[in-house]
Amino acid sequence: MNWFNRKQKNINTPTSQKKELPDGMWYKTPGGSIVHIRELKNNSFVCPEDDYHVRIGSKEYFEILFDNKSFKELDKDLLSSDPLKFKDTKSYKDRVTKTVKSTGLNDAIRTAQGKLDGHKIVISCMDFSFIGGSMGSVVGEKISRAIDFSLEKKIPLMIISKSGGARMMESTYSLMQMAKTSAKLSLLSKNKIPYISLMTDPTTGGVSASYAMLGDFNIAEPGALIGFAGPRVIKETIGSNLPKGFQRSEFLVDHGFLDFIVDRRDLKNKISKLLKMLKN
Repeated sequence: MNWFNRKQKNINTPTSQKKELPDGMWYKTPGGSIVHIRELKNNSFVCPEDDYHVRIGSKEYFEILFDNKSFKELDKDLLSSDPLKFKDTKSYKDRVTKTVKSTGLNDAIRTAQGKLDGHKIVISCMDFSFIGGSMGSVVGEKISRAIDFSLEKKIPLMIISKSGGARMMESTYSLMQMAKTSAKLSLLSKNKIPYISLMTDPTTGGVSASYAMLGDFNIAEPGALIGFAGPRVIKETIGSNLPKGFQRSEFLVDHGFLDFIVDRRDLKNKISKLLKMLKN
């Protein structure tokens, strides 16, 4: 059974026109700080007043990380099929079609090769705007192919996670991607090819339970929600209050789940230093 199909026609709305920020000239952070959209973009989408990291997608991360914003996208035409003929309030096929048109994306992840501060690298970046960044068969396949490319070219891989977890509309097919990507990543380790995992807000469910937590270096942006089940579900299950900051980046660093936290404005510099260190 095919779990994904080749795209048959062009998308009407290209990714370059996709809006990651609200309409208008100003952006208000959850803490109440107000910043001009232009200033926000020039500051890697981080509010200069309170350091709040605005949720962004693959387009912005690729522009931040790749030298001269230049890269070659890999396997960009993969598109989800509907193996289970799933339907809730609408059919899964119609949901995918509508999301492709509204976001300009083919699925919840894009992969690309290029250079970061002169270092060759493959970057796979998830997009929360595509069905909550959910992990379906296309996400698993594109990560697997990115790993194959890294193995073939012997260059490091970086995955930027931003996901609500497994895609329920693909059921077991989605859950299979956890084992598939985990097994593939072990090949990078055996061949001594670095894998850097960057977790952003949010990284939850099956994604956090698989490739997001399997990096040689597991790092995160400030304040990112990272975990398997959400805080509300955990609180209701154990019947008690959770510690302050539970499942946020800072809490996870303190308890040994992350190697370090990196401000997005310093992300390229930190990754460059890491890659240079790994070469020596």
